[in-house]
Amino acid sequence: MKKIVALLAFITLSAYSGLACTNLLITSGASVNGSNMVSYSADSHTRYGVLVHYPASRYQKNSTLDIYEWGKERYLGKIPQAEKTYNVIGNMNEHQVVIGESTWGGLESQYDPQGIVDYGSLMYIALQRAKTAREAINVITTLANEYGYASSGESISIADKSEVWFLEIIGKAPKVVDGKNINKGAVWVAIRIPDGYISGHANQARITTFPKNDPENCLYAPDVITHAREQGLYKGGDEEFSFADTYGPADGATVRGCDARVWSFFNKYAEEDMSKYLDYALGHNLKNRMPLYVKAKRKLGVKDVADMMRDHYEGTAMDMTKDIGAGGNALPYRWRPMGFEVDGEKYINERAIATQQTGFWFVGEARPNIPDQIGGIFWFAVDDAATSPLTPVYTSSTSISDNYRLGNGSMLEYSPTSMFWITNRIAQFAYLRYNHIGTEVRSIIDTHEKEMMKRVAETDQKASEFLKKSPERIAPLTTEFSVNSANELFNKWKKLDEYLLVKYMDGNTKKQNPDGSFKNNGHSDKIPPVPDFPGYTDIWKKAVKESAGGGQPLK
Repeated sequence: MKKIVALLAFITLSAYSGLACTNLLITSGASVNGSNMVSYSADSHTRYGVLVHYPASRYQKNSTLDIYEWGKERYLGKIPQAEKTYNVIGNMNEHQVVIGESTWGGLESQYDPQGIVDYGSLMYIALQRAKTAREAINVITTLANEYGYASSGESISIADKSEVWFLEIIGKAPKVVDGKNINKGAVWVAIRIPDGYISGHANQARITTFPKNDPENCLYAPDVITHAREQGLYKGGDEEFSFADTYGPADGATVRGCDARVWSFFNKYAEEDMSKYLDYALGHNLKNRMPLYVKAKRKLGVKDVADMMRDHYEGTAMDMTKDIGAGGNALPYRWRPMGFEVDGEKYINERAIATQQTGFWFVGEARPNIPDQIGGIFWFAVDDAATSPLTPVYTSSTSISDNYRLGNGSMLEYSPTSMFWITNRIAQFAYLRYNHIGTEVRSIIDTHEKEMMKRVAETDQKASEFLKKSPERIAPLTTEFSVNSANELFNKWKKLDEYLLVKYMDGNTKKQNPDGSFKNNGHSDKIPPVPDFPGYTDIWKKAVKESAGGGQPLK
């Protein structure tokens, strides 16, 4: 923990708000099986974790689509509906396009209160209308310009089976004449991540300078620079123009709470030595900015990406288990608010990739060497990534598990059949003794996910055989596999909740036999022997000693 001198208002607050998400981007040349991958955690203290499904549909000509602000359900207006839409499972569609985002806010002057399309709606509309990442970029930016962008600054990850793109977008400063905004739309830049490289974003604008004559690798709004000049935000030449520094400038607290998460990812998997950027990640040297993307030192699999989403800065200078804030059981979490004041000085707690307030998260896997009917795998989970298991869903599925469905419970309504609620029950219990309960939960997650990867490979093989002879059988097969896998996982997690309570209640740990069953005392199968009392970490013991005034030890 380091002291932060000042916490700037609008920009820095985005790091503390409910809209605080993390995306990791992996290109095919940096992945084990040649897939493009995007991971995303939808972090919000008010978001209920569900898996959405938009079936492929056809609409009559001149149909309209009502737009409600994502996560707030505020009605914004209507836009024309497409005559044909694609099947969407979560944040991935049947053509293997996958989209994620993170909010960075940016300059408040760029917000259009009359905008009709918000970032969340744009993501899901693009998924329903786009066959490629480039098409998705076009859908998002065209609709924002035509109907007005109703959100603050966003970083958006967009991948398909061929490319991975990093888009940053913010609204134009509104100019209202006779009650109407005549300056509606958005300014934006999109960068293609080179093959063999990885990238990421976490609530901080990251695209600085960009090439102006390379449409294969960079797309941008034609007025992205002139608009900044018109608003008095930039006065230099085109070549020196930085999108991030102009529309979403950072400070030390922003970097420490946001871009440091990307640094942690790079630090683990970049070919380049990332220790030279540690002073930047700590918020001490903002001039030593990290690159937008780095070459991967080895190829990553889905499990590598999933486990990175469970990161708490372990093994780094920001390791959240290594100070007294972790309590007596190495808890890598700090309850909100992130910032606090002691003796007139302001401080900030770390904000890692894995966080307690996640609504849902995923790893989208677009596989170029497998036909679309089988290729798209949407690995999905709800709640904190560190204590929640992924379940695989083929994007050709025509249905989803009821345990993950919208309407099965809410943030204000407990449901005993909701995966979100059972996962939260286990997480809350694990937080009490994280180095014991959390460790076991993670072990069970690892076993489950490795097994599911084997089962996906088996289903791929079966579906490939259908593709040759009976392609009409593929969707029923992938749907059955996806739904049954999710249902089985829910039932497994229900039993895990009961097992953990029996084993770890009252700060004890019951003894077990090699097969996992609980030991009895030899006289009764209902009474256990005296349990283990694992106690607290040495950090905690020393802190308690010091807070007690360093009294005399027991003789």
